[in-house]
Amino acid sequence: MCGLAGVIFGKKRRRAEEREHLAWLFTRLLLLSEERGPHATGAAWLDLDGGHRLFKRPVTAERFVTDKAFAELLAGINNRAALLLGHTRWRTRGDELVNSNNHPIRAGEVIGTHNGTIYNADYLFRRWKLRRFAEVDSEILFRLAANAARDGAMDIERFKARLRRCRGQITAVIACRTDPGTVFVLKGNRPLELRWHPRRKAILYASDPAYLDAVLAEERGWREISVPPMSLVVFRREDLAAYSMEPFEFVTQERKGAEQ
Repeated sequence: MCGLAGVIFGKKRRRAEEREHLAWLFTRLLLLSEERGPHATGAAWLDLDGGHRLFKRPVTAERFVTDKAFAELLAGINNRAALLLGHTRWRTRGDELVNSNNHPIRAGEVIGTHNGTIYNADYLFRRWKLRRFAEVDSEILFRLAANAARDGAMDIERFKARLRRCRGQITAVIACRTDPGTVFVLKGNRPLELRWHPRRKAILYASDPAYLDAVLAEERGWREISVPPMSLVVFRREDLAAYSMEPFEFVTQERKGAEQ
């Protein structure tokens, strides 16, 4: 069990106060997500130029958000921001003291976060002869996404075809530095809730609706985006409200079994 939290930014020129407010909401979501993952915490942003900044440490969210580097990361968010990713990790495989095992994970041009376990990750790395830098099974998702990029954009059908061979649990948020205005949300057999604000042109997401309810209790204008399990949602910065949604498949498996 891990915690996902983040902000997807739509096209809008925001004043500094609004950017800071969204960053504050994100920080609160990250803190609430600590109960889902106390072993490591991470955050990253991606901008429209493909630039990014990533900071992660093997500490609780409570300690993480007091770190000067986290404040510097949030301070770097400007009107060209496309995505702000957060993750609180519950260690399953891969020592959290090895920071490459913590999230967000960068694999080539892809940056993402994942909640779940891919039980046949070792087999899939061997089968498709993919590069590997971490021990954690989550890396396979982002390697598959990077492998599915064509001419700077994601080939969704190719990605979905590879996902069908995965066994375990998958919910993830993924973006590519070569197409930063497009964000992919995979809601499989682990929870994820999303809220949309038409005026702010932003989406907040978290693994537990209670976190969003708590953070947005005194806010107005946020609307739920209903996403059923086993759905791949594509958000594009030009018009977040015009998102597309389609089913995706993998072998859902709650416990470790046969490798293949």
